[in-house]
Amino acid sequence: MTVVATAGHVDHGKSALVRALTGTDPDRFAEEKARGLTLDLGFAFTTLPSGAEIAFVDVPGHARYLDNMLAGVGAVRTCLFVVDAREGWRTQSEEHLRVLDLLGVNHGVVALTKRDLVDADTLAAVADDVARRVDSSSLAASRTVPVDSLSGAGLDELRQALDDLVRTAPAAIDRARPRLWVDRSFSARGAGAVVTGTLTGGTLGVGDTVAVIPGDRAVRVRGLQRHGVAVDAAAAGTRVAVNLAGIEHRQIERGHALVFAGQWAPTREFDASLTVMASLDHDVSRRGAFRLHVGSGMWPVTVRALRGTSLAPGVTGAVRVHAPVTLPLVPGDRYVLRDSGRSETVGGGEVLDIAPVLPARLARPDRSVTRVVAERGWADVDEVERLTGERVAPTVGNWVVDPAVIAAAKVTGGFSEQRANAKRPPTHLAAALRGMVAPLVVDEDVGGHPYLDALRSAPFAPPPPHDVDRAALRRLREKGLAVERDGVWFATEAVERAAGVVAGLVASASEGVTVTEVRTALGTTRKYAVPLLSHLDSIGVTRRRGDVRVAGPRMPRP
Repeated sequence: MTVVATAGHVDHGKSALVRALTGTDPDRFAEEKARGLTLDLGFAFTTLPSGAEIAFVDVPGHARYLDNMLAGVGAVRTCLFVVDAREGWRTQSEEHLRVLDLLGVNHGVVALTKRDLVDADTLAAVADDVARRVDSSSLAASRTVPVDSLSGAGLDELRQALDDLVRTAPAAIDRARPRLWVDRSFSARGAGAVVTGTLTGGTLGVGDTVAVIPGDRAVRVRGLQRHGVAVDAAAAGTRVAVNLAGIEHRQIERGHALVFAGQWAPTREFDASLTVMASLDHDVSRRGAFRLHVGSGMWPVTVRALRGTSLAPGVTGAVRVHAPVTLPLVPGDRYVLRDSGRSETVGGGEVLDIAPVLPARLARPDRSVTRVVAERGWADVDEVERLTGERVAPTVGNWVVDPAVIAAAKVTGGFSEQRANAKRPPTHLAAALRGMVAPLVVDEDVGGHPYLDALRSAPFAPPPPHDVDRAALRRLREKGLAVERDGVWFATEAVERAAGVVAGLVASASEGVTVTEVRTALGTTRKYAVPLLSHLDSIGVTRRRGDVRVAGPRMPRP
C-alpha cells in the first residue's frame, strides 16, 4: 500500500477529487458535509489499474485548520497536490507547498481541478504558473494532470500518474522498529479502543505488546484492520486500524505513538536542523510561542539556537528543542515549527540527536553514529540503535567503543578522563571501561577455557557456571564466545545452530512456532528453550507475537 496525503488551498476540490477516485466521501462529519468545508482528516482507499493499493489522507485546506493538515502529512512522504484551475495559486497553496518542502515530501502528483470550467489558454497559463512555483520545492519532479471531478475528465490519466508514482516512490523500509503515530482514536461497539494511523518502520501483529508514548502504558494489540478487513499483521507503509486492549480510547489521542518499548529512547530534548522560512520578516530566537509538529502530534516547545542567539530568514542552522512530554523520535525524523502567537510557520528541519550530552554551546549535531559514540566514549549496540536508528557491529564485546578510548586504554591500561560523560561519574567510567577494554590489553586467552568446552559439549542443556571465575565469564562474553540470558549461558555456536533450526520451523509454519515446537526440535527442555528464544528475540532473529515466534529481520535463511 502507498499512503498519499492531499494538500492545497481551501475549496480547490481535494475532497471531491478523493471521492471521485475512491467512491468514498472523506468528509466524516455532518458539519463538513453541510458547509462543504473539510475541518479534519478524512480517509479513503482504492485500487489502481495496476492492482496497487493506495490510501488517501485528506487534509483541510483552510488556514484555520493548518494544525489538522500538519497532523495528516506528518507521517506521509507522498502527496496529491491540488490547485483549482479557475482560481490558480492561492495563499494556502503556497503554505502547504512550503510545509511539504520542510517535511521532505518529494514524491507527488499535481492535479489541476475543475478543468471543464476554464478554456484551454487559461488552463495552460495556470499549469505554467503552478509548474514554476512547484519547481522551487521538493515536488519539482511531480507530474501535472488536469482533471474534473464531476465529469470524470482526466481521472484515468490521474490514476495512471498515481500508478507511476507508486511504482517510482521508494518502498517503505522495514527496520523491525514499528511506530504508528495516532491520527484518530475512538471506541468501537463491542471492541473498545481503536486507533488509526500510518504504520512505519516495521510490522505490527495481533498479540503484540506495545507502549503508548507519551507516557509508559503497555497495551496489547487485540485486532488489526487494513481497508476495513481484519488481518493478523500489518506491514510498514500501510494505513491500519488497531484495536487495543488495556486502555480506553480517551486515554490515547492524536499525537500519541505506538512502539515496542525496548527499541526506542523517548526524549524531551533533542538537537535538530532548522531551516527558517525565507518569507519571515524577523529572526528566530528564543522568544516565541513555538509549537512543534512531528508525526501526527503538536506540542508547545522552547527553542534555542546552538550557535549564536538567532537564525535569520532563509538560513539553515542547528537548534536545541525542549518538549513538555517524551516523544519516540529518531534521527532523520522531519518536523515543522510554528509560532502560535504570530500564527505563522517558522520553518522546519530534521532531527539530528535525540539525546544530546554536550552543552548547547559545544554541540555540533549530525546524524553520524561516530559522533554519538565519540561523545559518550562507548555504548552497547542496542543503545546505539535506539539513539541513531542504525544497527552497527560491536567493536568490543557487545559495545561500540570510540577508537580514541581504545587507544588510550591500550597505552595506559586505563581510560581517558576527557571522554567522561558529564552525566556519568568518572568512577563509573573507570570501572566500566576497564572491563570493556580488558580483552584488548590482557593477553589471557579464554578460547580454551574448560567452561566453554562444557557449553559446547551440551549446547542445548548447558551446565550452570558454578565455580567459574566471573572475570573469565565476562571475557567469554566480550570475545563473543558465549552469551548469557536470564542466568543461562550458551556457547555462541549453540545460538547459531538454534537460529538455523528455528528458521526452518518458521519457514514451514506461517502462523509462527511455539516454545514447545522449538524445545522438541532442539531436544531440550523449557528451562533452556525459553531463555534461548528470548535471546533470539533480542538480536532480531525472531519476534514474539503472543504465544508464538515469527521471523525477525535478522533471521537466517533456512
